Amino acid sequence: MLFAKLLPREGNFFEMFNQHADHIVAAAYAFSKLVSNYNDPHLRDKYNRDVDNAEEAADRITNEVNKAIHKTFITPIDREQIHALINAMDDVADLIQDSAETMALYDVRVMTEEITRLTDLSVRCCERLRHAVTLLDKIADPAVAEAALKTCDEIDTLESDADRILHSALSHLFREEPDVRELIKLKAIYERLETISDKCENVAHIIEGIVLENS
Repeated sequence: MLFAKLLPREGNFFEMFNQHADHIVAAAYAFSKLVSNYNDPHLRDKYNRDVDNAEEAADRITNEVNKAIHKTFITPIDREQIHALINAMDDVADLIQDSAETMALYDVRVMTEEITRLTDLSVRCCERLRHAVTLLDKIADPAVAEAALKTCDEIDTLESDADRILHSALSHLFREEPDVRELIKLKAIYERLETISDKCENVAHIIEGIVLENS
């Protein structure tokens, strides 16, 4: 009994989720600016650093949450749900950084229309992800729970849009791109960018489960 009293009953998990989601959106915004200003080497470097900083901040939150799971006696939602959610969110931040790094590694010279469209969808997915996360601590309210589920549905729709853009982009690439090296580069970038929306959808599915089990 004394051991139980010494352990915190509830960590500030919802606040940490919100902070992590803020870092995801910051990384997405920085990546979008990177794409928009790719022809300017100085701005490209600046926004690459911004992506890295946001991803590193998200990593720190992930580590805090995973430590808090073991130190907290009673958690506000199931421990497995907390662990799954924060790690799925971290996958989003990691993939945004990976996309930026891949562009530099592959020496991509031109931002295509498809890269711009997939980047825009990634930003919108991350924004909706953040909105869904902000609702988690209030899902006992049926209206809030419904709003969270609606936001998750919106993420699913955006992911489907990204899928369609990817398929169209790959079809165009294999039909029109004569340079095999350029084809390989762009295919890798397109697939990574589409996967950002996939990872956001994974987060949405976890949030749906949390809402349905706890509201």
